[in-house]
Amino acid sequence: MNARVSLTLNIYVDADACPVKEEVFRVAERHSIRVYLVSNNWYRGPENPLVHKVTVEKDPDAADDWIAEQVISGDIVITSDIPLAARCIEKGAKALRPNGKLLSQDAIGMAIAMRDLSAHLRETGKITGGPAPFTRRDRSRFSDNLETTIQAAKRGK
Repeated sequence: MNARVSLTLNIYVDADACPVKEEVFRVAERHSIRVYLVSNNWYRGPENPLVHKVTVEKDPDAADDWIAEQVISGDIVITSDIPLAARCIEKGAKALRPNGKLLSQDAIGMAIAMRDLSAHLRETGKITGGPAPFTRRDRSRFSDNLETTIQAAKRGK
Protein backbone atom coordinates (compact mmCIF):
# COMPACT_ATOMS: atom_id res chain seq x y z
CA MET A 1 0.00 0.00 0.00
CA ASN A 2 1.46 3.31 -1.07
CA ALA A 3 -0.86 5.64 0.86
CA ARG A 4 -0.10 9.29 1.40
CA VAL A 5 -0.23 10.34 5.03
CA SER A 6 -2.33 13.33 6.09
CA LEU A 7 -0.38 16.08 7.84
CA THR A 8 -3.71 17.62 8.81
CA LEU A 9 -6.62 15.40 9.68
CA ASN A 10 -9.73 15.75 7.51
CA ILE A 11 -13.20 14.31 8.02
CA TYR A 12 -15.19 13.28 4.95
CA VAL A 13 -18.94 12.82 5.39
CA ASP A 14 -21.03 10.80 2.94
CA ALA A 15 -23.70 13.39 3.60
CA ASP A 16 -26.86 12.57 1.63
CA ALA A 17 -28.41 10.34 4.30
CA CYS A 18 -26.09 10.98 7.24
CA PRO A 19 -28.05 11.49 10.50
CA VAL A 20 -25.06 12.70 12.55
CA LYS A 21 -23.89 15.80 10.68
CA GLU A 22 -24.49 18.08 13.68
CA GLU A 23 -22.38 15.81 15.90
CA VAL A 24 -19.59 15.88 13.31
CA PHE A 25 -19.69 19.69 13.24
CA ARG A 26 -19.50 19.96 17.04
CA VAL A 27 -16.57 17.55 17.42
CA ALA A 28 -14.70 18.96 14.41
CA GLU A 29 -15.10 22.51 15.72
CA ARG A 30 -13.71 21.48 19.11
CA HIS A 31 -10.61 20.05 17.39
CA SER A 32 -10.39 22.58 14.51
CA ILE A 33 -10.67 19.82 11.92
CA ARG A 34 -11.73 20.43 8.32
CA VAL A 35 -14.97 18.65 7.32
CA TYR A 36 -16.02 17.86 3.76
CA LEU A 37 -19.76 17.28 3.35
CA VAL A 38 -20.08 15.39 0.09
CA SER A 39 -23.50 14.87 -1.47
CA ASN A 40 -25.48 14.69 -4.68
CA ASN A 41 -27.74 17.48 -3.44
CA TRP A 42 -26.91 20.96 -2.26
CA TYR A 43 -26.85 21.04 1.53
CA ARG A 44 -27.51 24.21 3.50
CA GLY A 45 -25.30 23.34 6.49
CA PRO A 46 -23.47 25.71 8.78
CA GLU A 47 -21.50 28.69 7.56
CA ASN A 48 -18.17 27.72 9.07
CA PRO A 49 -14.73 27.99 7.49
CA LEU A 50 -14.00 24.42 8.63
CA VAL A 51 -17.00 22.99 6.75
CA HIS A 52 -16.60 22.56 3.00
CA LYS A 53 -19.71 21.57 1.07
CA VAL A 54 -19.04 19.51 -2.03
CA THR A 55 -21.93 18.84 -4.40
CA VAL A 56 -21.22 16.16 -6.98
CA GLU A 57 -23.22 15.04 -10.01
CA LYS A 58 -26.40 13.00 -9.52
CA ASP A 59 -24.68 9.70 -10.37
CA PRO A 60 -25.35 7.30 -7.44
CA ASP A 61 -21.63 6.63 -6.91
CA ALA A 62 -20.33 10.16 -7.52
CA ALA A 63 -20.09 11.12 -3.83
CA ASP A 64 -18.40 7.81 -2.98
CA ASP A 65 -15.93 8.21 -5.84
CA TRP A 66 -15.10 11.80 -4.84
CA ILE A 67 -14.45 10.81 -1.23
CA ALA A 68 -12.39 7.74 -2.19
CA GLU A 69 -10.25 9.88 -4.52
CA GLN A 70 -9.60 12.59 -1.92
CA VAL A 71 -9.14 10.60 1.29
CA ILE A 72 -5.63 9.78 2.45
CA SER A 73 -4.10 7.80 5.28
CA GLY A 74 -5.07 9.19 8.67
CA ASP A 75 -8.32 10.83 7.52
CA ILE A 76 -11.74 9.85 8.90
CA VAL A 77 -14.72 8.92 6.74
CA ILE A 78 -18.29 8.92 8.05
CA THR A 79 -20.44 6.56 5.98
CA SER A 80 -22.95 3.72 6.09
CA ASP A 81 -21.74 2.60 2.67
CA ILE A 82 -19.67 -0.57 3.19
CA PRO A 83 -17.93 -0.57 -0.24
CA LEU A 84 -16.93 3.11 0.26
CA ALA A 85 -15.62 2.28 3.73
CA ALA A 86 -13.58 -0.58 2.28
CA ARG A 87 -12.04 1.70 -0.37
CA CYS A 88 -11.09 4.29 2.26
CA ILE A 89 -9.71 1.77 4.75
CA GLU A 90 -7.56 0.36 1.95
CA LYS A 91 -5.99 3.83 1.66
CA GLY A 92 -5.27 3.98 5.40
CA ALA A 93 -8.26 6.07 6.50
CA LYS A 94 -10.58 5.29 9.39
CA ALA A 95 -14.24 4.57 8.59
CA LEU A 96 -16.94 5.24 11.15
CA ARG A 97 -20.59 4.38 10.64
CA PRO A 98 -23.25 6.86 11.84
CA ASN A 99 -24.29 4.36 14.53
CA GLY A 100 -20.80 4.69 16.01
CA LYS A 101 -19.33 1.41 14.82
CA LEU A 102 -15.74 1.73 13.63
CA LEU A 103 -14.97 -0.39 10.60
CA SER A 104 -11.46 -1.81 10.52
CA GLN A 105 -9.53 -3.76 7.90
CA ASP A 106 -10.34 -6.91 9.89
CA ALA A 107 -14.07 -6.15 10.18
CA ILE A 108 -14.73 -4.92 6.65
CA GLY A 109 -14.87 -8.40 5.12
CA MET A 110 -17.52 -9.49 7.61
CA ALA A 111 -19.47 -6.26 7.04
CA ILE A 112 -19.50 -6.86 3.27
CA ALA A 113 -20.60 -10.48 3.78
CA MET A 114 -23.43 -9.41 6.12
CA ARG A 115 -24.55 -6.69 3.69
CA ASP A 116 -24.66 -9.23 0.84
CA LEU A 117 -26.52 -11.79 2.99
CA SER A 118 -29.10 -9.20 4.07
CA ALA A 119 -29.63 -8.14 0.45
CA HIS A 120 -30.13 -11.78 -0.57
CA LEU A 121 -32.61 -12.39 2.27
CA ARG A 122 -34.59 -9.27 1.31
CA GLU A 123 -34.65 -10.40 -2.35
CA THR A 124 -36.00 -13.82 -1.38
CA GLY A 125 -38.57 -12.29 0.98
CA LYS A 126 -37.08 -13.95 4.07
CA ILE A 127 -36.73 -10.53 5.70
CA THR A 128 -38.43 -7.26 4.93
CA GLY A 129 -37.67 -3.71 5.89
CA GLY A 130 -34.41 -1.98 6.37
CA PRO A 131 -32.01 -1.35 9.21
CA ALA A 132 -33.12 -0.80 12.80
CA PRO A 133 -34.28 2.73 13.63
CA PHE A 134 -31.56 5.21 14.52
CA THR A 135 -31.58 5.85 18.29
CA ARG A 136 -30.24 8.36 20.80
CA ARG A 137 -27.86 5.63 21.94
CA ASP A 138 -26.49 5.34 18.37
CA ARG A 139 -26.00 9.11 18.27
CA SER A 140 -24.19 9.08 21.61
CA ARG A 141 -22.01 6.11 20.60
CA PHE A 142 -21.14 7.92 17.38
CA SER A 143 -20.03 11.09 19.19
CA ASP A 144 -17.95 9.09 21.68
CA ASN A 145 -16.29 7.00 18.97
CA LEU A 146 -15.62 9.99 16.72
CA GLU A 147 -13.89 11.70 19.64
CA THR A 148 -11.86 8.54 20.37
CA THR A 149 -10.94 8.13 16.69
CA ILE A 150 -9.79 11.75 16.45
CA GLN A 151 -7.71 11.43 19.62
CA ALA A 152 -6.06 8.26 18.26
CA ALA A 153 -5.40 9.95 14.90
CA LYS A 154 -3.79 12.92 16.64
CA ARG A 155 -1.53 10.53 18.52
CA GLY A 156 -0.64 8.92 15.20
CA LYS A 157 -2.31 5.56 15.85
